[in-house]
Amino acid sequence: MIHTKDHKTKPLFDSWEFLGPKRRTLMEQSWAGLFRKHILNELPVSKLKPFFTTGFGRPTKELYSIVGALVLQQMHDLSDEQTVSQVAFNQQWHYALDITSNSDQATYLCEKTLWNFRTIMTENNLDTEIFNQTTEKLARAFSVTTEKQRLDSVHIKSNMRHLSRIGIFARSIHRFLVNLQRQYKDCFSQVEEQTTARYLSGKAPGCFSMVKPSESATTLEQVSRDLFSLVQLFSADQQVRSMHSYKLLERVLREQCTIVDLHGEEAARVELKAPRQIGQDSLQNPSDPEAGYSAHKGKGYQVQVMEIYTEQTDPEKKAQQLNLITHVAVEPASAHDANAALPAIASTQERGLGPRQMLCDSAYGGEDTCQTAREQGVEIISPVMGTAEKTHGLVSFTFGNQGQVIRCAQGQTPLKVKKHKDRHSAVFSAEHCASCPFLSQCNVKQGKKHFYLNYDDKAQRCAQRRTHEQTDAFKDRYRWRSGVEATMSEYNRRTGVKQLRVRGLPAVRFCAVLKAVAINILRATAVTLALMKHNQPDPGPYPDQNGFMDIFKERWISFLGKAAAFLRSRPNFYFCGLKYAA
Repeated sequence: MIHTKDHKTKPLFDSWEFLGPKRRTLMEQSWAGLFRKHILNELPVSKLKPFFTTGFGRPTKELYSIVGALVLQQMHDLSDEQTVSQVAFNQQWHYALDITSNSDQATYLCEKTLWNFRTIMTENNLDTEIFNQTTEKLARAFSVTTEKQRLDSVHIKSNMRHLSRIGIFARSIHRFLVNLQRQYKDCFSQVEEQTTARYLSGKAPGCFSMVKPSESATTLEQVSRDLFSLVQLFSADQQVRSMHSYKLLERVLREQCTIVDLHGEEAARVELKAPRQIGQDSLQNPSDPEAGYSAHKGKGYQVQVMEIYTEQTDPEKKAQQLNLITHVAVEPASAHDANAALPAIASTQERGLGPRQMLCDSAYGGEDTCQTAREQGVEIISPVMGTAEKTHGLVSFTFGNQGQVIRCAQGQTPLKVKKHKDRHSAVFSAEHCASCPFLSQCNVKQGKKHFYLNYDDKAQRCAQRRTHEQTDAFKDRYRWRSGVEATMSEYNRRTGVKQLRVRGLPAVRFCAVLKAVAINILRATAVTLALMKHNQPDPGPYPDQNGFMDIFKERWISFLGKAAAFLRSRPNFYFCGLKYAA
C-alpha cells in the first residue's frame, strides 16, 4: 500500500517548537532547511507508485522520506548501516525529510528497504529524474543565469579489484566454472579434472596473483589455452552459451587473443595479442564488465560535469551567485571527451538550461564539434587540439570572409585563388616563393610553373582559431575554465565520488548523479547564507517562528465564521439531544 505525506500544506501546530528560536534558526539556515524547502517536494515519488499497490498490503515507508534519505546518503557518503542510524536518530535528517513523528513507523527503516528502493530507482533511471527536477527548481528559485558554462570530466573508480592480464583470465574462468557447477552439473562433469583443480581448489584463482615475473609469460599462455578450450567445449551447448559468465569468456578470448586456424590436421590454436593491440574498452574485471580503461587515468569510469560559472571578481558578489551543476553523464573510462560536448549541450537545452558559451579543454573542442555547436547557438571556447604542423603553416596566412587567401606571411598576394565545394587553392609566383627564406617552413608546394597552397574549410577555421588563441581577448575568456578543477576537487572532497562502494554502470551512475545533486544543495545553502549575511532577500523566505501561530489564528477565525453562517442558516437545531435557537 502506498504511503505518502503532504509536505506542501503547513501544519496547524509547529512540530519543531521544542528546538527553540536559536536552534531553529540554525536548522533553517543549514542544508536541512534548504532540502526541506526546495528539494523534498521535487522528488519523483509519482514514478515509484506503479511499483506498489494503492489499497492492498502493508503500507510502505513514507515515499518522500525514503527517496530523500537515499539522496542524503550520497551527500554524506554513508553506508546503508550508517544511513539507517541517521534516519533513526538524527534530528537534522528528520527536519530535512519532514519526519514529525518519533514512532518506529516514521523513523525506522531496515537496510533491505534501502536496497529495494535503490534497485527500483537505479533500474528506472530515477536518479537522472531527481537531478533534472532539482536542478530546474534551484535554477528558478535562485534566478540562475545559464549563459556561461564550463565542461570537464573526472575519473572515478568502482568497488572492483585491479587485475593483471593473468588475473582477468583466471577470474573469468573461475567465475564460469563456479556458475557451471551450480546450474549444470552434467555439463560441469565434462571439464577436465586438471582444469577444475587449477581454478577451483585451494586459494584459486588467488594463487595466480603470486606468479613470479620470470614465469608470467608461461602462465599467461597456460590460462589462455584453458579459456580457449572451455569456449570450444561448450560452443554447441545453447544452455551454457546463454550464461553471462560464458559470454564473458568469449569476450576475453575475442579481446585478448587471436585464434589461428591451421586448416589442416592440427586443431586451431590461440595466440595472445600484444598489449598495444588490446582496446581500451576491453574487459577489466569480470565483476564489473562495464568499466573501461584510460591510458591517462587508469581503470574505472569517468563523469562528465558541466556547471555554470560567473566572471565576477568581487568575493562578496561572487558568493551570492549560485554556480549550479547543470549536466552529469557517467561513462566508461575508455570513452573519449571529444564525444561529450554535444550531448551535454542537448541535455541542458532540453531542460531550458542551455549555455550560450561553453569553456572546455582542447579534447572537447574539435572543429566539427565547434561547428555543430555554433549552428545550435552555442560558442565553444577551446584551444585547438595538437600543434601546428609547421611554424609558417596556414596560421601565418591572411584569409578573407569567404575563406580565400589574401596574402602570405611575407605580404605576397596570390596570383589566383579557386574554390570547389569546401576545398580551396591559391597560386603564388614561383619567383617570390623560390627566394623566400621561410620556404622550408611553409605549406606551399612547388609545381611546374607556380607554387600552390591547397587546404579545406576545416583547416582554414582551425588556423584562424590558432591565431585567435594568441590574443589577449581569448586568454582573458579562457582563464575561467580552470575553475572547474576546483569543482572536481569539491565533488570528491565532500561526497567521496572518486572511490565508490558499488560496481556496474547503473549503480555507479546512481551514486555519481545523486552526489552531483548534493553539491548543488550544499552550494545553494552557502548562497542562501551569503544573501542573508548581506541583508538581501532570500529566494522564497522560510516561515518565521510566529508563522505557525498566524496560521492557527487564520484558521480559527475561518472556523468561527463558518460556525456563524451555520447558525444563521438553521434557526433551530439539536445538539446532544438539546434544542438550540439561533
